[in-house]
Amino acid sequence: MRLTLFNGSPRKDWNTGILLKHVMKGAASNGAETELIHLYDLNYKGCRSCYACKRVGGKSYGSCAIQDDLTPIFKKVEESDALIFGSPIYYGNVTGEMRSFWERLLFPYSAFDSERSSLFKKKIRTGIIYTMAANEIQVREMGYEQNLHVMEMFIEKIFGEAESLFVIDTCHFEDYSQYVSTFFNAEEKLKRRQEEFPNDCQKAFEMGKKIVQPMFI
Repeated sequence: MRLTLFNGSPRKDWNTGILLKHVMKGAASNGAETELIHLYDLNYKGCRSCYACKRVGGKSYGSCAIQDDLTPIFKKVEESDALIFGSPIYYGNVTGEMRSFWERLLFPYSAFDSERSSLFKKKIRTGIIYTMAANEIQVREMGYEQNLHVMEMFIEKIFGEAESLFVIDTCHFEDYSQYVSTFFNAEEKLKRRQEEFPNDCQKAFEMGKKIVQPMFI
């Protein structure tokens, strides 16, 4: 089994990156090969609405015609047996890099036929890890889960399975005294990180173990 992970955070070694590495450990414990790709290392933009991926008889039907840093990444996706996407939440949604990546990845596989068929050639498991500084009350009041579920439905339609892990009330940085941040209770933030973030890491580890198990359809 081959698991490919995508980090949509600009930071490689903070909340999202740490959780993705725990996913990798979980997958490796089940014998899977893993590769972590940092989207902020790549040079690309979102969908250009050229519709080359929809043209009848076109050489790019079902695939993105744009040639850039994502071109070899899409090949890795097609060679993968499972995918994990990780992103912090900025202003209620995933980062711009993750959103642009999803546009380019998902749209070519979404056929414009009457069934809106998936052109991806197999069924695989996918997972999404969201990290956010918002607490439980803020997540509920701002409708984060409902808002983010829309993209999950598209991902599930294309690939076959999707599950998500919400990691809430995360720390922005290790030392709140170094930043203007009086909106937050730094002591409570750091306390939660010590007590709850290890549990989140364990959940990510378990997600990694599960996602590389063979699918039976």
